[in-house]
Amino acid sequence: MEQDEIEQRFAALTTAHIADGCVRTQVPVRCAPAEVRAVVPGTRVAGRAAPARHVGSVDIFLEVITPGAVLVVDNAGRVDESCVGDLMVLEAQAGGMAGIVIWGLNRDTAEIQEIGLPVFSAGSLPTGPLRLDERPTDATTAARFGEWTVTSSDVVLGDEDGVLFVPADRLPDVLSVAETIRDTERRQADLIRSGTSLRSQVRFGTYLTARASEPTLTFREHLRRVGGAIEV
Repeated sequence: MEQDEIEQRFAALTTAHIADGCVRTQVPVRCAPAEVRAVVPGTRVAGRAAPARHVGSVDIFLEVITPGAVLVVDNAGRVDESCVGDLMVLEAQAGGMAGIVIWGLNRDTAEIQEIGLPVFSAGSLPTGPLRLDERPTDATTAARFGEWTVTSSDVVLGDEDGVLFVPADRLPDVLSVAETIRDTERRQADLIRSGTSLRSQVRFGTYLTARASEPTLTFREHLRRVGGAIEV
């Protein structure tokens, strides 16, 4: 998928929709650790991953600047140093990048907020790195992010709920299912507001009756039978 299409379709979705779409299409749900949040609340980001493993110097980031991509910084979740500051954010913006997500910390928070490029990190700290480690051979091809490994074959999607990594070749299917889930949930929400309870919509009484005679029946299975969107 082209960058424009990724941005346009994600603009009408949330990462929650995407996560549910992954479940429905049997794509592993790869979420960034929960502490990774937008430096500017409400910020959204979408684009192909440009991974970089930080070893103490920003030159690794400069190597992977790619228009439309999201810089995915692996700093091993360290909380003793920041690894991205305002100059790197400005350079990424000037290079046409869609944003930055950091498995680690940023600094220069006020300046980053003013710059406006979407940046997600696990927090902030005033000090930059006080080290220079040996560079691994895969420093610009794979980034560890929490429990996941992210490569350029992944797409990064982030919003108020956090960040997800989806294989680019599965993204069209995931987006299509996510859009269906979104539309179903909107109809359900409208019905609740108009007086039709969610219990009625999902035939909860029917589920309880069926479970009495079929103890192994789960609510998730029941919802699939009746076309519900929640608890996918």
